[in-house]
Amino acid sequence: MLHAISADNTLKRHTIAVMPAYNAEATIERTLKDIPKGVIDEVILVDDCSTDKTVEVAKSLGVTVIQHDQNLGYGGNQKTCYDHAIAHGADYVVMIHPDYQYDSRIMGAAIEFLRLGICDVVLGSRIRTRREALQGGMPVYKYLANRVLTTIENIALGQNLGDFHSGFRAYSRKVLTTIPYHNNSNDFVFDSELLAQAVEFGFRIGDIPVPVRYFDEASSINFRRSTQYGIATLGVLAKFFLHRLDIYSSQIFRPKETESSNDQD
Repeated sequence: MLHAISADNTLKRHTIAVMPAYNAEATIERTLKDIPKGVIDEVILVDDCSTDKTVEVAKSLGVTVIQHDQNLGYGGNQKTCYDHAIAHGADYVVMIHPDYQYDSRIMGAAIEFLRLGICDVVLGSRIRTRREALQGGMPVYKYLANRVLTTIENIALGQNLGDFHSGFRAYSRKVLTTIPYHNNSNDFVFDSELLAQAVEFGFRIGDIPVPVRYFDEASSINFRRSTQYGIATLGVLAKFFLHRLDIYSSQIFRPKETESSNDQD
């Protein structure tokens, strides 16, 4: 059921898809089936203490499964994903949710931008047009919040991206071995921190359109959590500016070799 999956071959540099999972038993197989043949060498799924049969289903499909002993949150899950991808010798890492919300058919296109050296980070933009986003089921309040936050982030970080908050992301190995992502939050703002770090460390970020689906099984945070995430994202931008002005040194923007237990948050 998987295409070009080689969970045993960890010695060569290869392309790995990582899936931060929580209660995704109903959608894992569909997500995997859409991955184009020959694009991915291994799939690593990190289960964050699901209460359904996510682990059993993933193992039955030939996926490498890592289980957390306790729920670490979305950011904590990604930290484990990237740790294992790096340890498995990944040259390129694609993060996609196993809930079938993002179209995994675009993986090859994202990886090609990395392979050609055009970008170091590639995001899947859900908002090619307003009509597509809303017809795909994105709630109006999320669309509006996304537009406002993405505009602010583009200005603050000097980028021109269509969607700063996508759950489809591809990274070169150098990005993940350079950025001190273990200093990041274990919550959803991990994503915003990682992109701000990518800018700070001089990596090139680009995006490509990705079709998305909003349905009951697809993960989505509620209005309250979305508001908290938005405020936390603005906080990341404030840290970025203060760091650039040498007013406040945040550990998330310090090179790994200079980290210490006494660093400021």
